[in-house]
Amino acid sequence: MQLRNVLAAARRTIRTHRPLQIAVVIGFWLAGNAIAERTHVPIPGGIIGMALLLALLASGGVRETTVRGGANWFVAEMLLFFVPAVLAILNHPELIGMLGLKVLTLILVSTILVMTVTALTVEFGMRLHAQPTEDHHAAAEPRS
Repeated sequence: MQLRNVLAAARRTIRTHRPLQIAVVIGFWLAGNAIAERTHVPIPGGIIGMALLLALLASGGVRETTVRGGANWFVAEMLLFFVPAVLAILNHPELIGMLGLKVLTLILVSTILVMTVTALTVEFGMRLHAQPTEDHHAAAEPRS
């Protein structure tokens, strides 16, 4: 019974202290990294950790209030995690104007073209592979 009281007190403490909630989220991230390293799956550890947290949230193993404050802090401070990208844009203000629009258009159009050509090439290869060759017809016919 004493263990139950200790766990309940720990849960209450975590729910009221944002730094502890942040630590819980980071703990799931670290657990996911450990799982990815040990199992050698080609999935980033952060994704595994967040999937584990999602599964526990969905099953009721972890209550939303246990991580809500920490998760809200991560979302509110997300720009902090993208500071290098923001600084790169600030160092190149020409990318914000017409040049940036041209570069963005070029990236989008070239991506669409590469995806289309790749899809058509794969489709052509699959059709070519599925068609029987004349050698197969000749070998399949009985000789008289």
